[in-house]
Amino acid sequence: MLNLNSLKIKIFADGADKAGMLAMYEKPYIKGFTTNPTLMRKAGISDYRAFAKDILTSIPDRPISFEVFSDEFDEMEKQALEISSWGKNVYVKIPITNTRGQSAGELVQKLAQKKIKLNVTALTTIKQVESVAPLLKESPSSCVSVFAGRVADTGRDPVPHMKKAVEILAPYKNVELLWASPRELLNILQADAIGCHIITVTNDILGKLPLLNKDLDEYSLETVKMFYVDAQKSNYRL
Repeated sequence: MLNLNSLKIKIFADGADKAGMLAMYEKPYIKGFTTNPTLMRKAGISDYRAFAKDILTSIPDRPISFEVFSDEFDEMEKQALEISSWGKNVYVKIPITNTRGQSAGELVQKLAQKKIKLNVTALTTIKQVESVAPLLKESPSSCVSVFAGRVADTGRDPVPHMKKAVEILAPYKNVELLWASPRELLNILQADAIGCHIITVTNDILGKLPLLNKDLDEYSLETVKMFYVDAQKSNYRL
């Protein structure tokens, strides 16, 4: 029987809602946090700096990633240096390219040489993993975020994809592979099985953790009861 204590993978909470983040901070199995501008916008955050610094006063001791938001590499660098200065537990998220498809590789290498903790994000291809890995060798600690869920959205099986990424990053002991955009609880077990280092999970999926190893007959009966109760509440008649 699988349980959270048997998993080697580190589970990070993905979100930008302060209450939700603090609720996850209370869970000992949550080892870190990630966020991005899209999640922050959905959460109604208008002051990026104020939000980040406020969160860091409550979460000072677990890795947390904040993303740059410029589309120009010189400005990305300035943002990265400021974001990094906010705390020793801060990782700076750098997208693998800008919106014009230009590689961020030169910037990634430059920041790694400046000993910035990095989270290179929005990767989907093995070629991207191969290209960025050697650029991170001088970073004190970094993540490579491969969006396995988006790979799956295209009809491709993300498991062999991510397994190959694990192999590519194996020589780089300071670099961890992060399984991004999981779609279901099963993805945590899949990521763990192939040796992925981190998976970042939204609170809605984390809310399903109590279902781990749930008896399927019991789950079936609960489903039947749900359909029945909802039909009764709706006063359906034929």
